[in-house]
Amino acid sequence: MDTLMIGHSPDADDAFMYYALAKEKVKIGGYQIDHVMEDIESLNHRARTGELPVTAISAAAYPDVADKYRIMSCGSSVGRNYGPLVLSKSPMTVADLTGGCRVAIPGEYTTAYMLLSLYTGRAADEAAGFEPVSVDFDRIMQAVQSGEADAGVIIHEGQITWQDSGLHKVLDLGEAWMEDTKLPIPLGLDVINRSLGDEKMQTIARALKDSIVYAREHEEEAIDYALQFGRGIDRDTCRDFVRMYVNDDTVDMGDEGRRALETLYGRAAERGLIPKVPPLDIIQA
Repeated sequence: MDTLMIGHSPDADDAFMYYALAKEKVKIGGYQIDHVMEDIESLNHRARTGELPVTAISAAAYPDVADKYRIMSCGSSVGRNYGPLVLSKSPMTVADLTGGCRVAIPGEYTTAYMLLSLYTGRAADEAAGFEPVSVDFDRIMQAVQSGEADAGVIIHEGQITWQDSGLHKVLDLGEAWMEDTKLPIPLGLDVINRSLGDEKMQTIARALKDSIVYAREHEEEAIDYALQFGRGIDRDTCRDFVRMYVNDDTVDMGDEGRRALETLYGRAAERGLIPKVPPLDIIQA
């Protein structure tokens, strides 16, 4: 059998989505799957070379790799009135952030950083107003607590557990986006390499959708698997987090998901954060 490398993060929500494929509850005919588990910013960098046939990426990374990958209609990480959080060690406002604060970000190609730039008025050809400091996503709260950074953008399960950290919420980027656009917030995408050809791309996309549907229909056993990747969170927290980011939008992004991506890229292009709005080449699973 041919080996198909699939990149995704070692996080509970991605593990949940890929449970059925990992345990061969769902199969992709003719392929043995090699799960390449790396943090999302590492996968963003790998996507720029086109080396992985299938991979998760940040939505913000797609404009740089649109020539190499198509977006699958399934597998997206989408929030509705929730998303990455900006936290600080001491109380501050968004205006305070732009006064030269060191802000820990989970990577320069992440959607969290793009959204932070949009909501602090940063443009590519201007001083940012804050100093971005790239920190591994699972160290960002620690970096803020220790004073390594004045504030930080929290992704993944930290969005649920942060209230025990002693930190202060400056901005919920998901709430700000929903209030501003009335659209869900597009955070992550699953993309597929154009070199595979239409027939294989369609087969793989359909299998991923089947895997997501299977996990949602067999939630407890998929949660058992996902807990291995939850960095010590308890079962209830894992379930809450998974339900946040493996939802109906993950099964199919739909028209709202497409409009959300167009809006994100349109605003980023207006601010000079990306050169232009990429064509949304979406393969329907």
